[in-house]
Amino acid sequence: MPARDTYHHAVKQALLKDGWTITHDPLRLSWGRKDLYVDLGAERLVTAEKAGQKIAVEVKSFVGHSEIDALEKATGQYMIYQAVMSHVEPERGLYLAIPESVFTDLFEEPIGTLVLQHFHLQLIVFDPATEVIDQWIPTPQTPSTPTAS
Repeated sequence: MPARDTYHHAVKQALLKDGWTITHDPLRLSWGRKDLYVDLGAERLVTAEKAGQKIAVEVKSFVGHSEIDALEKATGQYMIYQAVMSHVEPERGLYLAIPESVFTDLFEEPIGTLVLQHFHLQLIVFDPATEVIDQWIPTPQTPSTPTAS
């Protein structure tokens, strides 16, 4: 299994504070003979009558020599997970969890905005100090209720 990111615990606590139940730590995805591990799987019950929301969260700190190198790796990893999840867990949304400082320094810049829009990345922006989610990009959708015909 892969090593945990620096902010793994902070994101896990932030999700719990936001009303999510951690269902997998990590979430194992299998495709062919290969196993992949998304950092966290979580679920939130909407109401007793409706299905809950399910998400997978990949935590990234973007520490290292180059933000662009980290962005390239995180985007590639996200795309691979998204491809596999579309077949094995299509009901689960995939999010990339990043500290608010990374969001400000990278994703509010033209290159980050372009990557966000072009690859349709979904982000959880969190505060590592308070272990609180600042924003969801985009906001998770509540599962719709079937309509009568």
